Amino acid sequence: MEEIRRMNVRVYALLIHEEKLLFLKEMYAGNQLLKLPGGGLELGEGTKQTLEREFMEELNLKVIVKEHFYTQDFFLRSRLTPDSQLLSIYYKVECEDLSTLKIIDEGIAEILWIPLEELNVEKIPLPVDKVVIEMLMKNRD
Repeated sequence: MEEIRRMNVRVYALLIHEEKLLFLKEMYAGNQLLKLPGGGLELGEGTKQTLEREFMEELNLKVIVKEHFYTQDFFLRSRLTPDSQLLSIYYKVECEDLSTLKIIDEGIAEILWIPLEELNVEKIPLPVDKVVIEMLMKNRD
């Protein structure tokens, strides 16, 4: 196993509209998978700015970052870059105008709005997303 040399900070969003949660079907490590929207923190920006930039670059959406939801609290090695440790941070976001929503990033195959009552952790492939979806489901009860 390769030695950890870098930290990869990822920032993701929970965008809920009409009791549905936004997911993306996106290529990751050679496979298309279901994931929450967001991406990598760039040097010189804060976590909230990362989400604002990612939504604009990928989905042509202006979002308002509302509240912190979860920060990953366990070790996870990156599958794409084995010398990197992942740290994922999640926020709840809102969007005042969803009419501008369109896929800009060619890596995104599809946008899905999954009803909150149909969320199923078994269908979520990424380990930190699983934790977040479980928390979201518990908070709704």
